[in-house]
Amino acid sequence: MRNARGLAAATVAAIAVVMVTGCAPKTQSKDEDDKGAGRSRPAPYAGVGELPEELAADGTTIVVGDPAAATTVRLYEDPRCPVVEEFEATGAPALREMTLRREAKTEYTLASFRDDRMGGDGSKRAVNALRAALEAGKFTEYHTVLFENMTESELAGGYTTASLLKLAGEVEGLRGKPFDSAVATMKYKDFVTASEKTYEAAGGDDPRGPGTPTVAVNGTQVTGDLYGSLFDKESFDLLLTL
Repeated sequence: MRNARGLAAATVAAIAVVMVTGCAPKTQSKDEDDKGAGRSRPAPYAGVGELPEELAADGTTIVVGDPAAATTVRLYEDPRCPVVEEFEATGAPALREMTLRREAKTEYTLASFRDDRMGGDGSKRAVNALRAALEAGKFTEYHTVLFENMTESELAGGYTTASLLKLAGEVEGLRGKPFDSAVATMKYKDFVTASEKTYEAAGGDDPRGPGTPTVAVNGTQVTGDLYGSLFDKESFDLLLTL
């Protein structure tokens, strides 16, 4: 457990990080939409297939990690959000390492509002595919592959059945008739709709939702100056271990 000096260090580090504005269902410039393109990807990490993962009783939250872990992170993500890609490439590895050590668990809520603003249905298709991967016990691995391989085409036009199946081929044991059929037929479209509604409800007074990525650690949302720590591994690690 870190003391107050750790919090101060996290704050200083966060301010030093270039601040990033999360994706939200509002008008943004093309530069904001393209942010993240060409960025280096995190290396795959060993042991992800051993992580417990399940659908929570609410029917929309995907929980990854030891149920008894001391730290709980609530994470809201849209698969087409370039700022989520930034988070997954920078700060998120700290969370993955804690999860592998059984010290943290992550509760994912998957949004798909980017489709309505950008056009297409790529976010919905990706969320459906992630739900299908959970059914196969491969959510964590597939989630990692999606964000490691996000391209400008995914940001602009969205994921397609073909691209989602191709990426699934990088996850050992995921491809097969049940998964392929679920992706092609949008088997989990009701989950996609319900998950988006859960995301929107998290916005409180803003019916559009809180923006992505939104992160809460043990019930406290990361906001203000500390938001920048989400995009720096060392700073985010400090926040997670306070």
